[in-house]
Amino acid sequence: MPVPGPGYSITVRVEAPASSTAAGDLTTAVGRVGGVLTAFDVVESHPESIVVDISANALSENHAQDITQTLDSLPGVRVRKVSDRTFLIHLGGKIEVTPKVALRNRDDLSRAYTPGVARVCQAIAANPEDARRLTIKRNTVAVVTDGSAVLGLGNIGPAAALPVMEGKAALFKKFADVDAWPVCLDTQDTEEIIKIVKAIAPVYAGINLEDIAAPRCFEIEKRLREQLDIPVFHDDQHGTAIVVVAALRNALRVVGKNIEDCKIVVSGVGAAGSAIIRLLLGKNPGDVVAADIDGIVHSARGNLDENLTWIAEHTNKEQQAGTLHEALVGADVFIGVSAPNLFGAEQVATMKSDAVVFALANPDPEIDPLEAQKHAAVVATGRSDFPNQINNVLAFPGVFRGLLDAHAHHIDDSMLLAAADAIADVVDNGKLNASFIVPSVFDNAVAPAVAEAVKKAAKAAER
Repeated sequence: MPVPGPGYSITVRVEAPASSTAAGDLTTAVGRVGGVLTAFDVVESHPESIVVDISANALSENHAQDITQTLDSLPGVRVRKVSDRTFLIHLGGKIEVTPKVALRNRDDLSRAYTPGVARVCQAIAANPEDARRLTIKRNTVAVVTDGSAVLGLGNIGPAAALPVMEGKAALFKKFADVDAWPVCLDTQDTEEIIKIVKAIAPVYAGINLEDIAAPRCFEIEKRLREQLDIPVFHDDQHGTAIVVVAALRNALRVVGKNIEDCKIVVSGVGAAGSAIIRLLLGKNPGDVVAADIDGIVHSARGNLDENLTWIAEHTNKEQQAGTLHEALVGADVFIGVSAPNLFGAEQVATMKSDAVVFALANPDPEIDPLEAQKHAAVVATGRSDFPNQINNVLAFPGVFRGLLDAHAHHIDDSMLLAAADAIADVVDNGKLNASFIVPSVFDNAVAPAVAEAVKKAAKAAER
């Protein structure tokens, strides 16, 4: 199922004989072990030898080593150096701070810093709201993590989480011109995280919580929202939920169904699954049935924490019990944010006709998309190598752009639903089909559309 991609891209510098077949021998060797050649550059040429940089995509680190070893085993070929292109773009980090004002002479310095800056400080002391107008606060977001649930890697800690948070900050800037900064905390204590974020909040106009494990993330977000006068948004919950709701709206348009008539099965009730369910309920679905490692969530099931208790009370109208496979029988929609390889085509066949399957576990989904396509009308994943990628990048830059432009002090479901509708609307009827239910993350129309919708909803909520 997986195909070689740029996440495991390498450049191998090799020295080879200067023969007429050298190029063909090298490229054939890469293809023979399943690598995808992306570039072939001659960097040195001599009468008896050539030096070539061969760039190729691989499936994994081990596959990249296989490609390298295959090249090195060719007669007369010597591998000089191997560069991992992913590591290269991370050298020294991916973001930086750049001054917005020139400091060319003593006069500039006197206005930007002392003594002139004291007057600005006094103005903010007299009217704290002026911080949004006179400082970086108006356009700055903190990307906060404790490193406890990073990607699919688990609890790897704050230092190892930093490359992800840097990437998040870069995406904020690229897609919405929001200045974001990583804040990786060396604690996983709920009370301490809340205390720290409250203490640093004066610098920021919004807090983006990221990669904090459930159920701790629920308590942290809830209490920070209560105690801060700026929006607090846990992207693993709400960013995912926004894009899923947007994609589902369009998927149901493709198959000609109304959400009010649909039974939706959600696998996974952690941060993402719980948020998806809560946002879906705002669209009045026919029913939502949630399942986790212990089976279908229902009120009579034991060992329900606060989050699962809420879900049991608001979903599963018939209080169905049993397994995920049993939940799928007669369902119109499956949404998975859980674990790989939970079911196959035979279970999709038990769903209603024109079924929709969103298998979003990464990197390996709940069902092989090719298997799902045997019976489902629309299939989406979290992967970039299949159609209909459900990607948070479609949501969070525009969401924060809208919140910052509205000078919003909080965020609620009306703003999240407005963002979802804006994403869905970018895919008009002329573009919509079973393989295109969400726009590309590089579609320049997405972030402005989301920002405008969120801004309007935020201003309406403030009235």
